[in-house]
Amino acid sequence: MALSKNTSLMSSRTRWMASVAALAMLAGGSYGVLSLAGPHEARAAQVVTGDLNAQAMPSFSTVVQRVKPAVVSVKVKLDAGVTQAADLSEQFDNLPPQIQEFFKRFGQQQDQSPSRPRPLQAPAMAHGSGFFISADGYLVTNNHVVQNAKAVTITKVDGTELTAKVVGTDPKTDLALLKVNEKGDYPFVALAKDAPMVGDWVVAIGNPFGLGGTVTAGIVSAHGRDLGSGPYDDYLQIDAPINKGNSGGPTFNLKGEVVGVNTAIFSPSGGSVGLAFAIPASTVTSVVDQLEHGGKVNRAYLGVRVQPVTQDLADGLGLPTAAGALVDSAEPGTPAAMAGLKSGDVITRMNGVAIKDARELTRKVGAMKSNDKAEFTYLRDGKEQTTTVALAVQSDEGQAKADASASDAKSILGVKLAPARAVPGAGDVGVVVVGVDPNGQAAAKGLSEGSVILEVGGKPVERPEQVKSGLEQARKDGKKAVLLKIKTEDGSRFMAVTFAAA
Repeated sequence: MALSKNTSLMSSRTRWMASVAALAMLAGGSYGVLSLAGPHEARAAQVVTGDLNAQAMPSFSTVVQRVKPAVVSVKVKLDAGVTQAADLSEQFDNLPPQIQEFFKRFGQQQDQSPSRPRPLQAPAMAHGSGFFISADGYLVTNNHVVQNAKAVTITKVDGTELTAKVVGTDPKTDLALLKVNEKGDYPFVALAKDAPMVGDWVVAIGNPFGLGGTVTAGIVSAHGRDLGSGPYDDYLQIDAPINKGNSGGPTFNLKGEVVGVNTAIFSPSGGSVGLAFAIPASTVTSVVDQLEHGGKVNRAYLGVRVQPVTQDLADGLGLPTAAGALVDSAEPGTPAAMAGLKSGDVITRMNGVAIKDARELTRKVGAMKSNDKAEFTYLRDGKEQTTTVALAVQSDEGQAKADASASDAKSILGVKLAPARAVPGAGDVGVVVVGVDPNGQAAAKGLSEGSVILEVGGKPVERPEQVKSGLEQARKDGKKAVLLKIKTEDGSRFMAVTFAAA
């Protein structure tokens, strides 16, 4: 009986100790374990972390101390005209809606909200950042910081104030080159020759909210961001916190080289939410060189309107991949037209380098100088061809807008058609869309009434039945899609009509 009782007591004690140990483990987490086990019972092992070799966060103090003297605050007195001062608060409202929704420019309209208007005759002020790129006082900032500038004041990190003049600006990349008026020997920084990799640490220095000399750090989040602000959008995305007033300021790598010029943020509130955009150093180098030696940027001009090659378009063209730039039109008398490029060609390479999409083609051509020659590889009717083009000077760039327009028989697209000659104002060529089924394929692709179908599968059409027969023939031939050439008030473009799988 005694043995039985002791055994029962020991069993109860063991269960109790195990319960206490389990509770201790839950309470202690990975920091330790309380054990009441006897000398012959199993013990829980301490969690081993010594082999992790965790590294401390990097310190940016050394690079900051080296480069900070080259970074300045930029204060701009704007034209004090009645219209300028009165309308400054409305400039943002006049931007395209897609740009307003995606990002807010920062550094220009400080305290210029409609609810707090300045007196009409009071000079408006703009605040931003900049940095020296030469010992004789050249410095870089954003175009939107100094546009409409009447006077520019530069404040160095030690508080010294200097006056500066605007040497040149490039609104298409939002860059500006300034030069201080006072002679001196100024500390300057270099622009990086190599692009940073996604995940690399970067440091931003600037003048947020007029505070001056502020340093923030983060990483490169992405390359090649397109914000819809222009044909040369190719931003670095970083997560270093930057705010109003950082415009024009530099973003450095840990070598102290400038990898980008801060220009825009995405923020519903106007403050940093960790999404910032910088103009890459490669773009800055090219633009600044031209601004210094001429005050403006002369871009090369090819003379084509292009659109991206979607998978639908690739299927319609019989291409293996959805890549390249599809030529909507080659304007008469332009280098492209004189070199033989025409509507329907797909440009796949420029100087032997593959072209990913239409935007990349625009940037590559724009980065070249007028009178430069470039070799273009393109596909026409499934065959690869090449041509050499002598690029011209770009005077006033005409940009193609992606719009919608396409039609076909009701059973495929969901539209009503009429000959162009029968519709007043539609012209004498093609077939006009006079009705669109909101649930049809055409509506899904954005087709609207008034669009004119010029070609189906590369063949001109003049009557609705030609559109229908062209679509039906392509489907009988086993094609996944067929191309329609559409004309709208914004110009012509191609649209792919897909067929449902049998």
